[in-house]
Amino acid sequence: MREDRQLLMLTHLSQLLDLVTGIGGFLVPLVIWLTQKEKVLGMDAHGKMILNFQISLFIYSIIAIPLIFLFGLGILILIGIGIIAIVFPILNAIKVNNGEIPSYPMSINILK
Repeated sequence: MREDRQLLMLTHLSQLLDLVTGIGGFLVPLVIWLTQKEKVLGMDAHGKMILNFQISLFIYSIIAIPLIFLFGLGILILIGIGIIAIVFPILNAIKVNNGEIPSYPMSINILK
């Protein structure tokens, strides 16, 4: 296995493709994780972390949609999810590049 911080960093940043394509922020990290998890040191853990974060954001978004109609709070929740979806991939990419361990808040641990 080789150490490749740049690929790990790009995997975290690839989540931002959601802003352009809608689904690319899930598919690109999934493909990178599936193809590189046995070749790059730490890719398995980072890939699972990223996918858990993406799945969690999707679940929270689905929950927030009915709350728009019921209380109007869903709009605030969706804005918060949008901010989190932009800020934390960037912060974690910087952490990975510096050799630190990244973390995602409110991430449901689905893939273990």
